[in-house]
Amino acid sequence: MKALLQRVSGAQVHVDGALIGECGQGLMILVCGMQGDTQDMPARLAAKISKLRIFQDDAGKMNRSLLDIGGSALVISQFTLAADTSRGNRPGFSNAAPPEQGRALYDQFATALAGLGIPTQTGQFGADMSVSLTNDGPVTIMLEV
Repeated sequence: MKALLQRVSGAQVHVDGALIGECGQGLMILVCGMQGDTQDMPARLAAKISKLRIFQDDAGKMNRSLLDIGGSALVISQFTLAADTSRGNRPGFSNAAPPEQGRALYDQFATALAGLGIPTQTGQFGADMSVSLTNDGPVTIMLEV
């Protein structure tokens, strides 16, 4: 699985003009299931993200986790994280998990993150979404498990 984390002061996702998910201080997480991903990967990714020390402590150093700050998460499915741009000018997405497997991995990840005590909202898998966020820092980190 791949995830792109953006530390935010707030984020929202809309589908057809309707707000379907949001978070306050915390993380907006773009997540993609990949070919060959196993059922243990969503929980491993969620655990890693929940403990990743990317929030500032009182001294201004990135030394606190999402759990430490009591932050929330907005999780968005993003198959384009699987883009292969090694040939030509059109990205290929054959490394992404097939839709049914991708949806299952996405749902399992969001459930695992919420199960760790992190308030979690989601986008809509496969939908054309409009995502807005206020990047804090900016801090943007790519993770793979």
